[in-house]
Amino acid sequence: MKFNNESLIVGFALFALFFGAGNLILPPFLGFLAGSEWYLVALGFIISAVGLPLLGIFAHARLQGSMFSFAEKISPIFSMIFCVLIYIIVIALPSPRTAAVTHEIAIAPFFNISPLITSIGYFLLVFIFVIKRSTVINNIGKYLTPAILILLLAIIFSGFFTEYKPMSTNLAELPILLGFFEGYQTFDAIAALVVGGVIIISVKLKGYSSTIEIRQLISSAAVLAGLSLLLVYGGLIFNGALVNSEFPQDVTRTELLLGISLLNLGGVAQVCLAILVALACFTTAVGIVTGTADFMAERIKKPHVYSITVIMACVVGIAVGALSVNAIIEIALPVLLLIYPLTIVLILLNVMPINFRTKFIMKAVVIATLIFSLPDALKYVISEELFANIQLYIPLSEYGLGWVIPATLAFFGSYFYEKSISNRSPQTE
Repeated sequence: MKFNNESLIVGFALFALFFGAGNLILPPFLGFLAGSEWYLVALGFIISAVGLPLLGIFAHARLQGSMFSFAEKISPIFSMIFCVLIYIIVIALPSPRTAAVTHEIAIAPFFNISPLITSIGYFLLVFIFVIKRSTVINNIGKYLTPAILILLLAIIFSGFFTEYKPMSTNLAELPILLGFFEGYQTFDAIAALVVGGVIIISVKLKGYSSTIEIRQLISSAAVLAGLSLLLVYGGLIFNGALVNSEFPQDVTRTELLLGISLLNLGGVAQVCLAILVALACFTTAVGIVTGTADFMAERIKKPHVYSITVIMACVVGIAVGALSVNAIIEIALPVLLLIYPLTIVLILLNVMPINFRTKFIMKAVVIATLIFSLPDALKYVISEELFANIQLYIPLSEYGLGWVIPATLAFFGSYFYEKSISNRSPQTE
């Protein structure tokens, strides 16, 4: 694996594309809940918010196509439905959430303006930044990411030298699972499918054409991005744990982040945090809008499709971004519980050797995952009592992991079935 100036720029850009609203406000709150068991909640969070996204980027480095390539082997129609659903989700939820977080932390404490005005100004800037496609990754990697990292490290490391009340015990049950599922709310496994496509196109726009060179560049960039995320998440979770005796238990995620910054940085905290939030959220919104527009331009292949998609994505962002952060998180939960398991299995299948990801195996695993993740999602939409009763008969369903055992059994069952068929074939000829 080679590391050079280009991989540093792409790695920094990849970090910034991942690190957005959820990545900033969720880790400290996890540490706050976990207290002295912060390392357990950190482990769960890192699995879903670092490990899975990195595997998604490695899969992109292997496939070197778009998100469509992840499920194309199952069925082109299924792949198209999956892609469209993902892009609708990211445009309607995590992208607008970046504007909502920016308003609550970076704008509202200083200016008495409505969330709608913030959302309009925010997505106008996103539009200006995204519309010139060839410069997106360089601008993020060279200029925005270093500023984000400097501010993040200032908040994190200043906490190590601040005196707090003694850390209290764990306030949450099953901290590893709490961390794992809170990692869903970062949208980063889904983001890996979206921004991975952005990185592939951007690298090709830089002049790279060799499959091997592209794979090496993206893989090394992913490792750099992953190490940066690991450092930042660990620091934010630990800072949240340090202050869990300083704030009431009903503190909100954004209030806690602001409180930690004030304790660690004093008078300049609000200004530093405002800049950090605005930059971190902005880069994520840029990645989502760019990825969606890239996909539409690739599939439709008509003039101005990229520009029209950017405009539509920004308009949706303005409308939803005027809502509160908590409202957007509540809307996102049932959607995530349905689409995230599918995303996870597609990522895992696409990083496996080719004999473990045949069309038959992928179909079997995806069908099993979809069927057994439905109760987790539908109980929040139709009837919690009805689907809670169904979940009693599905192992691990009470933890939101009812799909894991069926998907695993489908994987091994379909693999050994195919193997037995191939072993019998020569004898029957």
